Amino acid sequence: MTEPVTLLDGKVIARQSEAGFRSGLDAVLLGASIDIKPEHVGLEFGCGSGAAMLVAAWHNTVSRFQGFDTDAVMLGFADENIAANGWQDRMVAFQADVLNPGHLGLVHQVFFNPPYYDDPKKMVPPKFQKQAAYMGHGVPLETWIRLANKVLVPKGRVTLIHRADRLDDILLLMKKWFGDVVVKPVAPYADQPAKRILVSARKGVNGPMKLLPPLVLHDGSGRKYTAEAESVLRGSDRIELR
Repeated sequence: MTEPVTLLDGKVIARQSEAGFRSGLDAVLLGASIDIKPEHVGLEFGCGSGAAMLVAAWHNTVSRFQGFDTDAVMLGFADENIAANGWQDRMVAFQADVLNPGHLGLVHQVFFNPPYYDDPKKMVPPKFQKQAAYMGHGVPLETWIRLANKVLVPKGRVTLIHRADRLDDILLLMKKWFGDVVVKPVAPYADQPAKRILVSARKGVNGPMKLLPPLVLHDGSGRKYTAEAESVLRGSDRIELR
């Protein structure tokens, strides 16, 4: 069963399952951080119902996008959403696995919102329908980053969103193949530590790491979001990771 959902203040149709994993803020932030040239192709690993890919397509109006997932039901939602937004000519979702992706052609950008808890021993298991999204069947983060390196063209870009406490692991893994790393913290309030991080890097490119000012979601003024966060969530602005 699906529930009608829109993103970016109604600009993007993104139907989702009522019972299974539901994409939310993280997917929107990830999609809003993708900046891709018109002739280039972006690929999302673990696209689910397509929320991040759809947001990316809104911001990059003539670029092409692909996404894969292991869940055939979620891919059905992704297909519905692609059609509902009228983007069949430049978007496609297909079934594949990070561990066994089959033949994937080279792309210019890769992005993903990997399972945040790739060790099931370190968390209270969520509902069965959501376990794959949160836990990833124990597939380690290194597998996702290694595959990104494999499918990216030279100097291609990888972007991901993850828990802030995994930043050290992410930087260590990326160091093998990527450089010119940019980190954007996402904090709930200005006086609180970041809970999420957006990380972007380029394949085979040297360059110092950049730590950008945080995106602060709430300011305590009574508004739901800060002006900056609301602008991103409404689709008026994107998140620059350069």
